[in-house]
Amino acid sequence: MKTGVGLYTALVLCLLMGTVFLQRPRPKKPPKPPKPTKRPSFKPAPPPKEPEPQEPTDFPPPILGPPSMFNDCPRECFCPPSFPNALYCENRNLRTVPVIPSRVHYLYLQNNYISEVTAEPFNNATELRWVNMANNRIKKVDKQVFEKVPGLLFLYMERNQLKEVPDDLPVGLEQLRLSHNQISKIPSGAFGKMEHLALLDLHHNKLSDSDMGKNTFKDLKNLVQLNLAHNILKKMPANIPNGIAQLFLDRNNIDNIPKDYFQGFSNLAFVRLNYNQLSDKGVPKAVFNVSTLLDLHLAHNQLTSVPLFNSQLEHLHLNHNSIESINGTQLCPFSLSSESLTDEALMPRLRYLRLDGNHLSPPVPLDVIMCFRHLKSIVV
Repeated sequence: MKTGVGLYTALVLCLLMGTVFLQRPRPKKPPKPPKPTKRPSFKPAPPPKEPEPQEPTDFPPPILGPPSMFNDCPRECFCPPSFPNALYCENRNLRTVPVIPSRVHYLYLQNNYISEVTAEPFNNATELRWVNMANNRIKKVDKQVFEKVPGLLFLYMERNQLKEVPDDLPVGLEQLRLSHNQISKIPSGAFGKMEHLALLDLHHNKLSDSDMGKNTFKDLKNLVQLNLAHNILKKMPANIPNGIAQLFLDRNNIDNIPKDYFQGFSNLAFVRLNYNQLSDKGVPKAVFNVSTLLDLHLAHNQLTSVPLFNSQLEHLHLNHNSIESINGTQLCPFSLSSESLTDEALMPRLRYLRLDGNHLSPPVPLDVIMCFRHLKSIVV
């Protein structure tokens, strides 16, 4: 009996202990750490682009020349002992014109940074004959400069920033080169009394018909070459001296040539009118029938037929027009049955004919070959 009670008591205790054990709180799982918040990514703004300077802010320093035996030789120039009349100041990074010694006849100032030409450096340069100031930044030339150099013969000022032809040029000039500037004005009388000028180069500027008066070139009685190419002309320039030999008018907007424009020209040998707006309507049929003409350029226009030309012409450029056919019988200065075609002295002298870029295809018509028997090259 006691044993049963003991077993019963032990069973009750075990049950009570199991209940207590089951009621013990289970350990809680540690909470998950919070996800780290992403920091907002800020991309640095790019620095503002600074506009590129059009001109260098700091020019390189002037380059000094070698020591000289001449006490009056500017430090930034070269005075060759074997050529005491010359002063070489080119490619020296100069901003101003140095003082020119009185012994100098030939002055070389090209390829520098000169922006203004003042009179003071030329006070003693009365013997100057040749001045080259090409490829600088010249915008202004004082009027008194050329008063100091009355004997100047050659003036080269191409590739600068001039907006008009300089005033009071020496009347004895023989060559004046002003190409590759920004010239849009030729002052009245700019070339007056310049009877010795043989070459006038104004190509690659901004000259229009209104910028040149009727008498702009009238006084240039000994002019040999006039270059007005690459401007904005719409008309042929007026009153060109009739003794001229070379007339260059490429890359303008010329669309008409007056019928008698070349009448009275006694020495005209070279005419260039490439890259204009010439059509058959604006080119009178016989306007180029000039007995002295040797070389005629009419490429890159709007011609549909070949203009007549004199038997003395040797080179004819008609490429890149709208020509569809070529008739040797019409072009030939003589009848194909004429005895002139058998006489070597009278035979047409055309040697080079360019017709590519038109609406033509080979072969070249036989009547062209029969007439122009001196032809060495035909490009179709």
